[in-house]
Amino acid sequence: MSKRHEAKYKIDRRLGQNIWGRPKSPVNRREYGPGQHGQRRKGKPSDFGTQLRAKQKLKGYYGSISEKQFRRYYAEAIRLKGDSGENLIGLLERRLDAVIFRAKFVPTVFAARQFVNHGHVTVNGKRVNIASYQVKPGDVIAVKESSRQLALVIESAALAERDVPDYIDADHGKSTATFTRTPTLTDVPYAVQMEPNLVIEFYSR
Repeated sequence: MSKRHEAKYKIDRRLGQNIWGRPKSPVNRREYGPGQHGQRRKGKPSDFGTQLRAKQKLKGYYGSISEKQFRRYYAEAIRLKGDSGENLIGLLERRLDAVIFRAKFVPTVFAARQFVNHGHVTVNGKRVNIASYQVKPGDVIAVKESSRQLALVIESAALAERDVPDYIDADHGKSTATFTRTPTLTDVPYAVQMEPNLVIEFYSR
């Protein structure tokens, strides 16, 4: 499975934050952006700039989500009852690749997308190879038996840099995880502060 270190770390440097909390992030060494203008002093951002940055940060966190797909999540979030920002987070965390990442079956969200696309995952016993598949509370997600000895899976379970959140009940011995409930913003273990309400404001302009 290919790894996209440069691509994901470029997102970190552009935003000036280690958004996944990874120890190898270049932001840990250089907090300025990439390129010849990366160290230029930045003025105070406008409201639009602040909202755009919040969108880029949240969208970048979940890996390879297209703008078209991310906008669909926004449309669904405002259609649902309740706080639209919380709804947006719930929809993103219900993505199958997000659940695979949260359950520590793979080390990164980028690897999770590829892992699902390559057919290594089942939901309630049926193979699902669509990373954006929306998991429901009570669904049991599992790594296929033939894929459980992959080095990626074994090494990820041992990672000390993050824990499995309480809305996912993971059993690494059996390589299974139950999605127990849709989380709220405060439940999600982001390494940096996310501001979904600013994302809603960005799209509702």
